[in-house]
Amino acid sequence: MSDKKIVPFATSNLSKKEQIAEMFNDIAYRYDFLNHFMSMGIDIQWRKKALKKLKDLHPKKMLDVATGTGDFAIMAHKMLQPNSIVGIDISEGMLNHGREKISKLGLGDKITLELGDSETISFPDNTFDAITVAFGVRNFENLEKGLSEMLRVLKPGGKLVILEFSNPTVFPIKQLYNLYFRYITPLIGKWIARSQAAYSYLPESVKAFPQGKEMCNILTNTGFQAVTCKKLTFGISSIYCASR
Repeated sequence: MSDKKIVPFATSNLSKKEQIAEMFNDIAYRYDFLNHFMSMGIDIQWRKKALKKLKDLHPKKMLDVATGTGDFAIMAHKMLQPNSIVGIDISEGMLNHGREKISKLGLGDKITLELGDSETISFPDNTFDAITVAFGVRNFENLEKGLSEMLRVLKPGGKLVILEFSNPTVFPIKQLYNLYFRYITPLIGKWIARSQAAYSYLPESVKAFPQGKEMCNILTNTGFQAVTCKKLTFGISSIYCASR
């Protein structure tokens, strides 16, 4: 179970969900650049590996949860060629940036971005062939509720693919990772996005989030089947796959 006390702004009276939305609204204009800059571009390869898990499924209708600026949805369109992708997010600021990108790429008829909450997904049961989430589940206020909603809107035989940060355990990667995440990441966030709080929250949220077998058990207990976990780049991130 994720620790609800891990929030971006410790002194705020807002709920975690409201704080997350506010945080991403603040950093939306720099989010894509920072993602690639801080991971040295490795996050692009992680995303590709995650989407390859859906190749054999040939999904026609996809949902991208916590879509942000739509990067994962755009990549999914290029790699999987579904008929349609809907991306939902609680940050209007992030969605606006995403809509601009999608418009420039001429993909407005294929990808739609909507304001939406992962814990109350506004689609009927059995709507989507595949659901993706990249670096978003650890921000859920109630992880199990969000997973249950994704299970509900997934068609029988459909597949969920989650890409999320995790904590490496191998020496010296663990030590270097902790040093980078704890001290350098907040400074980069302060310098480029002018938000030290957002990038101090990042390592704390990763540390508190259930990983590996624990996360697989949560997915199984939620009702998903054939749950797997694949670690990437010494365990810095993980791909979780599950079917309905």
